[in-house]
Amino acid sequence: MKKRFDIMVMGREFSVLSDKGDEYVDRIVRYVNERAREIGEASENATALDIAILVALNIAEERFGVQEEKEDLRSRFEGGIEELIGYIDEKSTIIPCDARDSL
Repeated sequence: MKKRFDIMVMGREFSVLSDKGDEYVDRIVRYVNERAREIGEASENATALDIAILVALNIAEERFGVQEEKEDLRSRFEGGIEELIGYIDEKSTIIPCDARDSL
């Protein structure tokens, strides 16, 4: 169930709905405010709108980077599985045996 949160981002109050807990929402708000502070300190003449846009661009870049890394890991994992299956298939032979044969 969604809960209403009153948050402060870049000195402005917002009400948002989330089905995440208080700690999660607080982490997100702290993260965005920290990024805004970093960008604001690095950009002397940036307006609040400029900072907000740069924060959004930076977070989008991070998100796409994480997505690419996830896809790369998935591809490597699937390749490793296929390689392992091939190795097992190559090394495995089915030898018919009689239940009376000793192992």
